[in-house]
Amino acid sequence: MIEGLSHMTFIVRDLGRMTEILEGVFDAREVYASDAAQFSLSREKFFLIGDLWIAIMQGEKLPERSYNHIAFKIADADFDRYAGRVAKLGLDMRPPRPRVEGEGRSIYFYDDDNHMFELHTGTLADRLQRYARGLETVQ
Repeated sequence: MIEGLSHMTFIVRDLGRMTEILEGVFDAREVYASDAAQFSLSREKFFLIGDLWIAIMQGEKLPERSYNHIAFKIADADFDRYAGRVAKLGLDMRPPRPRVEGEGRSIYFYDDDNHMFELHTGTLADRLQRYARGLETVQ
């Protein structure tokens, strides 16, 4: 039986730059750095974002960008603060996709290795409730 999510691993060219992004945007806390020791495929670092284990490993960046992404939940009241954090780090913030009212707001951005992240204010329950009402004007 699946008990939950264990961890997510991102392959990045620059462990230091990704550390800056994880700490600067997500308030991640570094809990391990392999430094010269190598127990896995390459140098790596582990972080906690809340209780979520994020691993980064040194390697080649993704060849291209896509809409594949990981979304983190934020409070609507914190939306502008997080947008400011993303902008301060010079990350490529994408325009939000068209949405119907009531499904939350999102900040989409790419790291330097073509990984897309989303900071989202809504919940699954909000979205399902909104979708159950049917089509209305898309914003």
